[in-house]
Amino acid sequence: MSFKSEIEKLNWDQISKQIYASTAADVEHALNTAKPDLNDFAALISPAAAPYLERMAQKSHDLTVQRFGKTIQMYAPLYLSNECQNICTYCGFSLDVKIERKTLSDEEIMAEVKVLKSYGYDHILIVTGEANKTVGIDYFKNAIQLLKPHFSHIAIEVQPLEQEEYEELIGVGLNTVLVYQETYNKENYKKHHPKGKKSNFDYRLETHDRMGKAGIYKMGVGVLIGLEDWRTDSFYAAAHLDYLEKKYWQSNYSISFPRLRPCAGGVELKSVMSDKELVQLICAYRIFNQEIELSMSTRESEVFRNNVIKLGITSISADSKTDPGGYANPNVNLEQFEIHDKRTTSQFIQSIIDQGYEPVFKGWDKVLQ
Repeated sequence: MSFKSEIEKLNWDQISKQIYASTAADVEHALNTAKPDLNDFAALISPAAAPYLERMAQKSHDLTVQRFGKTIQMYAPLYLSNECQNICTYCGFSLDVKIERKTLSDEEIMAEVKVLKSYGYDHILIVTGEANKTVGIDYFKNAIQLLKPHFSHIAIEVQPLEQEEYEELIGVGLNTVLVYQETYNKENYKKHHPKGKKSNFDYRLETHDRMGKAGIYKMGVGVLIGLEDWRTDSFYAAAHLDYLEKKYWQSNYSISFPRLRPCAGGVELKSVMSDKELVQLICAYRIFNQEIELSMSTRESEVFRNNVIKLGITSISADSKTDPGGYANPNVNLEQFEIHDKRTTSQFIQSIIDQGYEPVFKGWDKVLQ
């Protein structure tokens, strides 16, 4: 059994109709029930919930403070390679994009470590393109072993791996794996991923089951907002989360909210999401799940990121580079996508403090100023 068997019970068009047919009464029920279910989540992300945004925001804030306090976990992405064997319509690393390809050596990785440690980071997210021959299991094991003495928490966002490979990486210090389905619309998935191993919808869909069986500490779930209808895609992501929490209850979970950003390959936006709608989605997830980590990257603007700190986000990056070697030797020609919030770590830390929150770098210890 895997989530593949569960998703086959769902019908994209029917779910979409349910969401858009939600009423004010449905939203009221979702806001008042002690244990919201997927039907309540559908109401909270529906157009009918738009007039309730202020109420949703207040409830999301209260629930987050109750569970996490006024803390924001800081992390930094560390891009090790932009080599990729897939063609994806939305990605600057896509095989058909004519950019210089680079994979960091051990010396170059350690140069990145030096910069990130000077900023204070202790939680790191390894990111690569999906190129099994160049950046495969051996490369990941070596990288994690290099990084582990310097960071207390190591996450990866790379190609889906086999259960045994996840077990190997856990053995050398891996804590978290982020794999996004990009879109749960199987009919259109192939259109966005026409070539490469990533074009296999089912293999990617079952990745979290392989992680769960391997015993990973934390899994990341999400969609790339803009590929398909964001409301329906988000419902499927919530259903995936619900399934995983019940089956692999020993693991922890996070949700991210990546909206498509400009990149070298161009970008195709099918579903445009406004800032208010993204706030609605963030609040809907928090009301639906009070334990989940909600994460935000530098894809969003300075103003938006400042405003969502109090609305449910618990993990956030700053000062990010999306090109391999970008901290020690930046090269915009190697970027996966263009970041939006370009403040330094110290500038962003101050904005968190100014709002009465505590930026956390290591575990839940207070950051040293």
